[in-house]
Amino acid sequence: MTFQHRTVAVLGAGTMGSGIATVTARAGHSTLLYDLDEGRVKQGLDQVGAFLDRSVNLGKLSAEDAATAKAGLRGTTDLRDLTATDVVIEAVFEDLAVKKDLFTQLDDIVSEHTLFHTNTSTLSVTAIAAGSRRPERVVGTHYCNPAPLMKLVEVANGRHTADWAHDASLEFLASASKTTIVTKDRPGFILNRFLIPWENSCINALESGLGTVKSIDTAVKGALGHPMGPFELLDIVGLDIHRQVAMRLYEQLRDPRFFPPPMVDRMIAAGDLGRKTGAGFYTYDDNRLFGS
Repeated sequence: MTFQHRTVAVLGAGTMGSGIATVTARAGHSTLLYDLDEGRVKQGLDQVGAFLDRSVNLGKLSAEDAATAKAGLRGTTDLRDLTATDVVIEAVFEDLAVKKDLFTQLDDIVSEHTLFHTNTSTLSVTAIAAGSRRPERVVGTHYCNPAPLMKLVEVANGRHTADWAHDASLEFLASASKTTIVTKDRPGFILNRFLIPWENSCINALESGLGTVKSIDTAVKGALGHPMGPFELLDIVGLDIHRQVAMRLYEQLRDPRFFPPPMVDRMIAAGDLGRKTGAGFYTYDDNRLFGS
């Protein structure tokens, strides 16, 4: 299987799903964005379009390529529309039962050769793959957030992932100009094993008065060379998502470094989740993800 101008379905139209849909559409793949709610689908499609437009304005993408990407993008709330899909990328809520059920339903809809990718980084790829009658075609592909800007994708096989599915997944990700690292099917993979305790440490430093949001972000970017500071990243990810990921890793690893600081719960209670609500550690006039 070669991966030029393929049909890709992204399940979940939230921040991560719309980001991944931007990646696949920009790469020239016909992209179908699925969610249960029509409003979420529309919002996700709008996010993709806004990112592409912003990329054109910044000179990062030609107007012709943006138009081609938009022409190959559509949304749906009906899984039956995925019949001709070559690659399914699941990016829904981190709930094992929900993910397994989606793959179970898709077994009767898509081809037996369709690749199933799960964007999880906290749940077991093997456990998710158990929802499919063909677990050999299920691969973990964890996109760094924000997916359209970050090059790296972690790839993790489940216990029964076939070599052909692994190799085809690497080829597909290369077609989307992604850099891949192969890791094991373990809680947090590589990145979130490092990232979540570090982000929690930055939040604790802020709460203890060690620095301000701006000063800590500036220090991390200026001295450590990160493209964005921890609070800029947390606002993109969403405080609710950070908490979910942190708690799932804490529950599995029982390492207190993964337990989210009290400030996270207070911000969630106040509705300050980040960009998607217009306020988090920063405030935003426009909650759409910026283009680059």
